[in-house]
Amino acid sequence: MSAAIKRLPVASSQRPAAEPATDVKLIGNSPPILKVLQTVRQVAPSKATVFITGESGTGKEVCAEMIHRLSERAEKPFVPVNCGAIPRDLIESELFGHLKGSFTGAVCDREGAAALAHGGTLFLDEICELEAGLQTRLLRFLQTGLIQPVGASTQRAVDIRVVCATNRDPRLEVAEGRLRKDLFYRLHVIPIEMPGLAMRGADVISLAGHFLAMYSAEEGKVFNGLSSDVQNCLCTYGWPGNVRELQNAVRQIVVLNDGPQVEMHMLPDDLSPQCQNVVPFGNADGPVTQRTAEPELWMIEREAIEQAIRACGGSIPQAARQLGVSPSTIYRKKEAWLTGGA
Repeated sequence: MSAAIKRLPVASSQRPAAEPATDVKLIGNSPPILKVLQTVRQVAPSKATVFITGESGTGKEVCAEMIHRLSERAEKPFVPVNCGAIPRDLIESELFGHLKGSFTGAVCDREGAAALAHGGTLFLDEICELEAGLQTRLLRFLQTGLIQPVGASTQRAVDIRVVCATNRDPRLEVAEGRLRKDLFYRLHVIPIEMPGLAMRGADVISLAGHFLAMYSAEEGKVFNGLSSDVQNCLCTYGWPGNVRELQNAVRQIVVLNDGPQVEMHMLPDDLSPQCQNVVPFGNADGPVTQRTAEPELWMIEREAIEQAIRACGGSIPQAARQLGVSPSTIYRKKEAWLTGGA
C-alpha cells in the first residue's frame, strides 16, 4: 500500500463488504499530484470506469479508494482484488463466487468480489495479470452487468463501478497480445497516471511527516520532525520503491529509534549511503533542490535512456522494452529533464 492510507490489514485478497469508512487521501502539493487530484474530483461523481497506471508503490489503490469515497457510492463497499496474487484456478471463484460442491474444496456457497461490491466499487489491481479466459468472462460481465458463480446455472445482475490498475504499460500489453484489445477499451475510459515519488519534489517531506506522525502514535513514540540533513537526503534519494518505500523507511525509523527528531544515523542502511556528499542549492524564494557532489546518477540514467532511444531509431516504446521499463516512465523522465529536474 502506498500514499496516505490507514486501515486494518486483511489477510485475504479482498476486504469484507461492510468495511467502515477510512481516511483516504493523496498527500502533496506538487504539480503531478495536483493533476491527479483534479482528475479524481472530476471523475468521482461519474459512473465511468477508471484505469489507473503507475509504477509499484505510487498509490494506485489509494487513488481508487479516494474516487470511491468521493462518489455517491461512498456508503457502499469498496472491494479490492489483486489479480496477480490469486492462483489462476481460483480467480474466477474470487471474482464471481461459487456454489457448494462446484469444485474440490468448495465446501460452501461463497460470494465473489463482484457480488460483495454490489452498489459500490470493485477495484481490480494488476489487471494485466488476468489470463485470457478470465479476460473474456470479465469483458462479458462488463458488457452485461450479470454474474454467474462457478457451478450456478443462472445469472444475476449486480450494480458496481469498476476501477482497475496496473504497473505495466497497458498499450504494450495489448500490442503484444497479453491483454485483449476490446477489454482494454472497455476499461480505459478515464485514464489516471500516478507519478513516481521522485517526480513529486517536496511532497516527499509532507509524506514523511504524515507517516512519522502516524507511526509515532501507533508505537507510542515522540517524534517532532526531520532534521534538515534528513530532509535533504529524502529529497535527493531516487525512491525506486516510491511512496511504499518511504512509508516502510519511516516505520523502520520509528520502531528502531526514539525521538525527538529524525537524524541521519536513524536512516535505514540501504538509504543513508545514497545521501553522502549531498550539497543543497536553490534560493530563499523556492524549494531547495538537491544534488550530490559526485557524478549524478540521474545524468548516467539519462545518457543510458537517450542512447537506447537513438539505437531504436527514436522509438520510445522500443527503447522501453530494451531497458525493461514502461514507455510512460521514459516520457516522465524526459519531461523532468526539460523542466530542470532529475
